[in-house]
Amino acid sequence: MDLDPIDRLTRDMAQAAKTLSDTEARFLVDAYYMMQDDRKRANNQARALEESHEPNAVLGWLAAQSTTLEGQIKRALDVYTAAHTMGSWMRDVHGIGPVLSAGLLAHIDITKAPTVGHIWRFAGLDPTTTWEKKQRRPWNAKLRTLCWKVGESFVKFSGDDKCYYGHIYRDRKAFEVARNEAGANAERARRLADTVGKTTEAYAHNMAGHLAPSHIHAQARRYAVKLFLSHLHGEWYQRHYGKPAPLPYPIAHLGHAHVIEPPK
Repeated sequence: MDLDPIDRLTRDMAQAAKTLSDTEARFLVDAYYMMQDDRKRANNQARALEESHEPNAVLGWLAAQSTTLEGQIKRALDVYTAAHTMGSWMRDVHGIGPVLSAGLLAHIDITKAPTVGHIWRFAGLDPTTTWEKKQRRPWNAKLRTLCWKVGESFVKFSGDDKCYYGHIYRDRKAFEVARNEAGANAERARRLADTVGKTTEAYAHNMAGHLAPSHIHAQARRYAVKLFLSHLHGEWYQRHYGKPAPLPYPIAHLGHAHVIEPPK
């Protein structure tokens, strides 16, 4: 049985990616990650069949086609980001590739984000935002997932000297670990104990007055992502409006932190 390969993106189609709408870009980003998951499942299933000496040629073909499609979508999104006003900035951030860049640029509208706080809330990164029962979700679920992927990419490359936000994650995690061990989270940890199973590792940590390691990891990852989004907003605002962006509310009005400048 002959199985035809998937057509590759032509040069004309690749050039057409420069004019992708944000809606098309969002769809392609979603499709990329779905195909990635399908390819991993096909590879795993083919490997299992091979180990049990069963036929697996068609599954191997499917995995190869998924790999081709992933690469072609990535190529199109690379062209899309290069043509975007923030393309050069995004492409210089170590740990952020064409797919993540495209997703962020297609989901965020700078004209609807006078401050970075608007982006934080839209991405589900504002801890004061709650989702009440029977109410519409107050954040964009797909953007929130993208931000999680961004954070995990920073974690993955945190040992690389070129990954600025990976270093931010590591420094923040060290700070959070020291603070946690000093008992600064005791009251919060004991409140959290009521929300987790009593047989879990998190429960043991919470009852001892500490946040679980996974919680500390998430806090440090979220800190790095929010700083990255702050720098993204600042540069985008400057390019779009020709003037500096307003400072985030906690810095401008509450004195919660000093400004951390983006990497040069």
